[in-house]
Amino acid sequence: MVQRVAIIGAGASGLASIKCCLDEGLEPTCFEQSHDIGGLWRFTEAGRISVYRSVITNTSKEMMCFSDFPFPEDFPNYMNHSRLLEYFRMYAERFSLLRYIRFETTVHSVRKCPDFSTTGQWDVFTETDGTVESAVFDAVMVCSGHYAEPHLPLDSFPGIENCFRGQYLHSWEYKDSASFQGKRVLVLGVGNSGGDIAVEISRVAAQVFLSTRSGTWVISRISDHGFPLDMMLTTRFHNCLENFLPSALMRRLRLKKFNTWFDHANYGLIPQKSPNLSLIVNDELPSCILCGAVVVKPNVEEFMESSAVFEDGTVEENIDMVVFATGYTFSFPFLEESVRNIYRSKYALYKYIFPPPLEKPTLAVLGLIELTGSIMAGTELQARWATRVFKGLNQLPPASRLMAEVAKKQQHLIKQGLSNKESKIKMSYIGYMDEIASCVGVKPNVLLLFLKDPKLALEVFFGPCTPCQYRLAGPGKWVGARNTILTQWHRALKPLRTRVINDSSNHSLVFHWLTILGLPALLCAGLLICKYSPQLWFPRVRLGAIPIRKMGFMKGGL
Repeated sequence: MVQRVAIIGAGASGLASIKCCLDEGLEPTCFEQSHDIGGLWRFTEAGRISVYRSVITNTSKEMMCFSDFPFPEDFPNYMNHSRLLEYFRMYAERFSLLRYIRFETTVHSVRKCPDFSTTGQWDVFTETDGTVESAVFDAVMVCSGHYAEPHLPLDSFPGIENCFRGQYLHSWEYKDSASFQGKRVLVLGVGNSGGDIAVEISRVAAQVFLSTRSGTWVISRISDHGFPLDMMLTTRFHNCLENFLPSALMRRLRLKKFNTWFDHANYGLIPQKSPNLSLIVNDELPSCILCGAVVVKPNVEEFMESSAVFEDGTVEENIDMVVFATGYTFSFPFLEESVRNIYRSKYALYKYIFPPPLEKPTLAVLGLIELTGSIMAGTELQARWATRVFKGLNQLPPASRLMAEVAKKQQHLIKQGLSNKESKIKMSYIGYMDEIASCVGVKPNVLLLFLKDPKLALEVFFGPCTPCQYRLAGPGKWVGARNTILTQWHRALKPLRTRVINDSSNHSLVFHWLTILGLPALLCAGLLICKYSPQLWFPRVRLGAIPIRKMGFMKGGL
């Protein structure tokens, strides 16, 4: 029976895993290579992969909190790394997690015990201050993160190594813009990091060029009426529309919404030949392009001594520095070869967590997911499920079914024209969260909520799908979940209202939500009545009387 669990890494997923182990009565031991918690989010000047100095979260505090520990109400909606690290410390202190962490300890090897087929146990070899130790654990949770090794595709850019005389670096080495003063800089890649770095460097550089292979949609953190974008977009109501309306229609509505801020085609950013919806969050990039501080370029064909030749035939001279914002690859060198081979493609894993071929489900890798919402919330739910599987409270299907589901998923990727090694396939946040929540037994029953608690049900269905929704019922139910959901908009507005104004803003907010919640429901009900029971539709109430462009759900950003 599983009792002792080894956890590798004390970042966000590692902390959540310690707590989930404690919730299930397991004995966790967390091994952290550095001297502190926080993982990627603990900023350091050099020596390890971490965020850069000015980074701001792309998900708001209500959407990324641990499910039973909301952020303080006075914290900003989008935070810098120091505020997020402060939250991690509060979480660790509240649930007494630090005592289970062994800092400055490196995990060198995780290997199956000789009797693994019957016990499922692992030999874990670690090193602390030059002393190598080994211990047997009943299960292992790998929480070392998705950003393990920088991806530096030098082979894809001829001339960068043997011809180009300027300096090049990967974005993980970037900490601030000080060394880019007065330089002509080329940033390769227009993901979130590439966009952020290009904007920041443009404030001090002579010129910044931003090269993109396929383009991207750029959205702001701020939605209509100033609310956080993800709180407006990530709702069960929107998710239902996406599932039931024709995909072509939803795509048109979504792309029309993205282009309301600025025309991406005019800015050279509109995605081309991309099977996925490429999307980044950046509040300043369009302005920088408009002002000429950032110039968008196509993919680089080759590098010369001091210039870059692009695929459209244009050439930019006197390039001083090149920043590769080309992402990361995940790597688990401490796993034995037979197990490591399974993880070469995360799409070969059951629910992106468990390797199907293992005789015993006692190894879980967390965080190998790319969601349209918060990864923190996703990894915490993964940890809740994994610990219950270890404990025997939730059962995995037979190995044959696991393999069949993995094969089916890989075939689906092939039909979409994607490789099963593709690392940038984003999954629906609500879809994946509900899928794992169903395995745990904590998916909220919205229909039942409408019968028992209509006030809460309205917020759960039409409001943001916050992590607290997965604490309303089932294993791990939290008594504070209901109130946390009902007060989430108060916490979102609290850090904004730092200047008291005597006006009717509270009433305006009420009417705003009546528009967002009421009119879409009225429209859907009206369409159903018109279709199935037209005689019940009062002749004086006509659908055309409601201007669609003014409806809340269209303004909310399908």
